[in-house]
Amino acid sequence: MNQRTKIFFGVLVLVLVVGGAALFFFDTTKRSRAAEYNPQINPADFSTNITNKYFALPVGKKLTYETTEQGKVTERIEIEILPETLVVDGVETVVYLDKEYKNGQLVEETRDYLAQHKNGDVWYFGEDVNNYWNGMLLHHSGSFLQGKDGAKAGIWMKAEQRVGDSYRQEFYVGHAEDMRDTVATGQTVATKSRTYTDCVKVYDWTPLEKNAREHKYYCPEVASLVLTEDLQTGSRSELVNVVQP
Repeated sequence: MNQRTKIFFGVLVLVLVVGGAALFFFDTTKRSRAAEYNPQINPADFSTNITNKYFALPVGKKLTYETTEQGKVTERIEIEILPETLVVDGVETVVYLDKEYKNGQLVEETRDYLAQHKNGDVWYFGEDVNNYWNGMLLHHSGSFLQGKDGAKAGIWMKAEQRVGDSYRQEFYVGHAEDMRDTVATGQTVATKSRTYTDCVKVYDWTPLEKNAREHKYYCPEVASLVLTEDLQTGSRSELVNVVQP
């Protein structure tokens, strides 16, 4: 083996060693982070009867949200609580169908899986996501299920709202790490359709996307989200129609 060949193989070995070390470090860090959050899930503690004051989900409930810019609807979100359920890691969950349209075209369809704990907190056990572009299914990025590949459930909406509370809504390292902070209670919120009172204001964010920062307002008069403010763009997504079963 000549000197040049020896150098080549030496560099190759070095690259493999460094790369292997990096992957080992990443995997160790991932497992370490995952171990820091370990919710205890007892299926007997959960119900599909979701009656949370701020986020009630009776079968057949439908919600429509619109984002309007310069007098034109640029985004529309349609939500429906389906009559079917899905068992996720032993917990029977409600199916919350969420369809997002941009400029009239479907860009995302999500089935969220939710159940209410006996203390009134609504837990989020996962989602199946279809992402579209020009009518074609692209991928399922963002999908996760409690108990699968290290993914863990989180709290979507607490029953007791205390300013300063911060909690995980989901935890799938590197894929789904939404967080929620309670900012204020007793809020009055005005939208184009009506004014709501006694609302809770929350701050939603994720360490995975620097620009994904939103204020959301949930109001007991409809037991739903009524307004989302995008803190990056300044846009507002407002509840424009609600159908109660």
